[in-house]
Amino acid sequence: MKVSGHIIDILKRKIFSGTINFDKGTILSVEQSENVPDQYLLPGFIDAHIHIESSMVTPYEFAKTALGHGTVATVSDPHEIANVCGLEGVNYMIENAKSAGLKFFFGAPSCVPATTYENAGAIINTDLIDNLLARNDIWYLAEMMNWPGVLHNDPEVLAKIKIAQKHLKPVDGHAPGLLGLDAENYISKGMSTDHECFTIEEAQNKLAFGMKIIIREGSAAKNFEALHPLIGSNPDMVMFCSDDKHPDDLIEGHINLMVKRAIALGYNIFDVLKIACINPIKHYKLPLGSLVPGDPADFIIVGDLKDWCVTNNYINGELIYSDGNCMLANKNIDLINKFNCSEIDIKSLENVNSSKTIPIIKALDGSLITEKNWERAKVINGLNVSDIERDILKICVINRYTPSKPAVGFIQGFGLKGFAIASTVAHDSHNLIALGDDDGLICKAVNLLVQSKGGLAAVSKEDKMLLELPIAGLMSDRSVIEIGKTYEEISAFVKNNGCKLSSPFMTLSFMALLVIPKIKISDLGMFDAETFTFY
Repeated sequence: MKVSGHIIDILKRKIFSGTINFDKGTILSVEQSENVPDQYLLPGFIDAHIHIESSMVTPYEFAKTALGHGTVATVSDPHEIANVCGLEGVNYMIENAKSAGLKFFFGAPSCVPATTYENAGAIINTDLIDNLLARNDIWYLAEMMNWPGVLHNDPEVLAKIKIAQKHLKPVDGHAPGLLGLDAENYISKGMSTDHECFTIEEAQNKLAFGMKIIIREGSAAKNFEALHPLIGSNPDMVMFCSDDKHPDDLIEGHINLMVKRAIALGYNIFDVLKIACINPIKHYKLPLGSLVPGDPADFIIVGDLKDWCVTNNYINGELIYSDGNCMLANKNIDLINKFNCSEIDIKSLENVNSSKTIPIIKALDGSLITEKNWERAKVINGLNVSDIERDILKICVINRYTPSKPAVGFIQGFGLKGFAIASTVAHDSHNLIALGDDDGLICKAVNLLVQSKGGLAAVSKEDKMLLELPIAGLMSDRSVIEIGKTYEEISAFVKNNGCKLSSPFMTLSFMALLVIPKIKISDLGMFDAETFTFY
């Protein structure tokens, strides 16, 4: 078989008219030719760090949409489902992805549970890590979020890193805000990448110690604007990722949007495409095509170099997406879950006043990081309650693996009035998280999810909406288009009731992410994410 057009040779940094000849999934030759169609051929885009679970669909359904955006591969951390279902969850993702065309390269989740300050659904210990990394379908040790454990030489943490090194597989880092000697120490232990940099100064500091920086543009955390100068200054040390991509955003685009944005800013096309298409292959040693004879025939076709609209996507020489049509057939999807949570009542949400001021989470739009406020509580009958006037709402987290009393705290930044939302997507342990200005409505939202065993819920006094996620409480068995539409509707429902956040459910999900500063909440209580202590 052969395909002709203007070939973008990223490695040799040139564009020429030519033909790609390939057979049995392998590129045989790339030759110059004349009178070619007015289209551009190039290696496909790679997401260098993503949790597929955040798209709320399975890898197979994710592929149906991502292929149309020119994605040929993802470096995927199954950390989310592993925290719910353990090794069974990791194997579920790998099995589901096998027939998806798009190449999913899964890692071994390094932090299950993510911390010892919350209850998760599973444990992946060093023995399991060793077994996983010995497999040919596990490509790296996924993000080592326990950076305090690395710095303080936690034996289990260091053992997991040494296991990866024994198997000659890279270790992904995760150390937001870490600088100076601490960053140097962290990196020296074997951490090779970080996708959590949120300032250019932090990224440059880590680059100086030899760490590669993955520029992230996801649904909640967006760091492209801060970090894009690295595209020009350090193109060999940078990759692109989405990390967490909700279904409505995935419909709009993927890594192709970062490529388009970078080139529009004036960065060299070959530097941008090296970052998007080549650097992940080299770093993770992925069996992907770079338009070199002998490589797998993985490439895409775009109509022009301005809009970057993908017309065709070839994986292993097979045309798997063409002119708006994905060739993947519909597939029956098995369900997997772990949910053992009881319904709650108003009394379980009572928060007794015991001090003049209370710690409050300040949610920031478009950021995983929160601010820490201390405010005088509104007190009624000796109980701390929500205060709509100051946008102080009650937030709770409930262990969804064992019936337990809710942990209760307070949060600002959501702006809800006469409203409550709840979710079983709550990084990283994915317990049930909820917030609102009315305890009765919080109970109503929580109990909707207890009855459905997972999903997103939003309730007012008059109305309610539910998006069910029957796969581990994280994913649906429906398509991206279906879930994306429902997700847009439930998000609009929340925004119409006072929420000013661009992605309210995504922001809610990160309020339980204890490894990101400055203050969060787990099923065990309000947590200082800078000192790693409870209040």
